[in-house]
Amino acid sequence: MSLHFVTPTSTDAEVGELVTLTGAEAKHAAVVRRVRVGETVTLGDGSGVWLEGVVEDVSAAQVRVRVHSRTTHDAPPVRIALAQALAKGDRDELAVQAACELGVDEIIPWQAGRSISRWEGAKAAKGRDRWATIAREAAKQAHRPWVPRVDEVHSTAQLAALAADRRMLVLDPTAQARLTGIRPDGRDILLVVGPEGGIAPEELTRFADAGAERVRLGDTVLRTSTAGPAAIAVLSGALGRW
Repeated sequence: MSLHFVTPTSTDAEVGELVTLTGAEAKHAAVVRRVRVGETVTLGDGSGVWLEGVVEDVSAAQVRVRVHSRTTHDAPPVRIALAQALAKGDRDELAVQAACELGVDEIIPWQAGRSISRWEGAKAAKGRDRWATIAREAAKQAHRPWVPRVDEVHSTAQLAALAADRRMLVLDPTAQARLTGIRPDGRDILLVVGPEGGIAPEELTRFADAGAERVRLGDTVLRTSTAGPAAIAVLSGALGRW
């Protein structure tokens, strides 16, 4: 499988033209991935454009690729967003990474009541940027034509408001309904995953009042780092993505 790189500003190139990777992406290609002249690579803009070409020149400052095919991938008809509660250590970051590899379309950081980690002030912007970098790198690794968007951190009230135009599915190990029993209804899906201590009762009530559905994955309780990715795998099958 060819290596994939994201270059948002250069993917208007047509077949036969040269695309030049510069900056951090060029350094990553030349120094870390060690691409060579004559090697086939793919390039994308993270928004559906997909180029395939052959490397013609390599240096630490730039990598030049001659385009020999160009395709455009439409966005999925039903989008999956993951509202991931902030968690201690790197558990939330692990969830973001795996979710992006498995096909999530949007990541919403959630400041849940029981979240030990707190994103406040400058830390909120820094945290979002960190998650956006993880999403971008995971999408590259998975050769995805669309890079998932990472939103600003949301409060419980802000998250509940999103149920107005999306199908909100709240993962709750005490729920009666199983996620495997959910059938797509054409609406975009918003999957909500709580922190280590679970979703607080008042938050479950808030989501239910907004129209959310509580679902469980099975008879066991998964960590916050694995629940979201596992659910996305189930939904990908139900949506016919896999």
